[in-house]
Amino acid sequence: MGGGQMRRRLLPHVESIPAKGRSRPYLYFRHKSKGGPYIRLPDDPTSEDFQRAYAAALGSPLPAVPQDGPGTIAALIDSYLRSAPFGALNATSKAGYSSRLATMRRDHGHRHVAQMTRDRIETFILSPLVEKPGAAHDTLKKLRILIRHAMAKGQLASDPSVGIRRAQVKEIRAWTDEELATFEHRWPIGTKQRAAFALMLYMGTARVDTHRLTWRQVETASYTRTKTGVAVYGEVTDELRRALDAIPREHVTVINTELGQPYSLDGFSRFMRDAITAAGLPHDCQPHGLRKTLGRMLADASATTHEIMAALGHTTLAEAERYTREADRKRNGQRAIARLNERKLNKSS
Repeated sequence: MGGGQMRRRLLPHVESIPAKGRSRPYLYFRHKSKGGPYIRLPDDPTSEDFQRAYAAALGSPLPAVPQDGPGTIAALIDSYLRSAPFGALNATSKAGYSSRLATMRRDHGHRHVAQMTRDRIETFILSPLVEKPGAAHDTLKKLRILIRHAMAKGQLASDPSVGIRRAQVKEIRAWTDEELATFEHRWPIGTKQRAAFALMLYMGTARVDTHRLTWRQVETASYTRTKTGVAVYGEVTDELRRALDAIPREHVTVINTELGQPYSLDGFSRFMRDAITAAGLPHDCQPHGLRKTLGRMLADASATTHEIMAALGHTTLAEAERYTREADRKRNGQRAIARLNERKLNKSS
């Protein structure tokens, strides 16, 4: 080799990708034959971290490590779950936090808090979620909560996640008029699916509120949002009234299981997803999109920002302004073309 340093041969499925302004290339694992994702590996192929990351990407079993030893992420999670900030969360938030933290404990509980760096967070914790942006986004969010807890306990002097960009999660969209009609055709008045659909569309309730709405709340068109604690007041539309009058009142709650019991949040989510799928609608027709559809319809009906804010239980004007801005653009565009047509008619007359 003429006295030069021998180039290290890469392991199977490892690719070296040059990076501009960087002295050494990035190393990625990708199983081409399986069409797998690119998984970032540590820079030093001789390090223990690299070997563990490579083994994990390859699907090899990792050596057993203590999951709850002092200074580990598992111990930090346990400490946070006993903390006052976690105790102050509402029941729904606690359930969501606990679920994500349980996954992090299972997958990364053995890692040491003091050894967390930006590179290790990106490589070991976030890279495996590259094809799951929603999970990556929530994992980073919960990890930063743990990091703040660790800093408060003196386990970290600074935040190693600084500079890590959150995964881009595609925003849930409103349904189109055609999609609404398709669902209604598949689930006519008298079905439980149509009643749940009408509640979310005409009361603007999120899943966490819809699955436990009572008949009393529906009759008064008022409830308190679980997410924000904001009271919402409205009116029962004719469409919602027809959908509800056609189903039996078997329980204090409106939407119930085949056994006549209220749905859990997960159970209701599956119920709605199955109904949407059965209607032949695309996956991005999300149940939460019905709430956004109400915002769109209110804006199209010239409701003000404050009216939309009250109807949907928003806490800031910015949330409601998204709907009015879009409606204004639509109306302004239509008026502009109408004026152009009027001008042409005047010139030709």
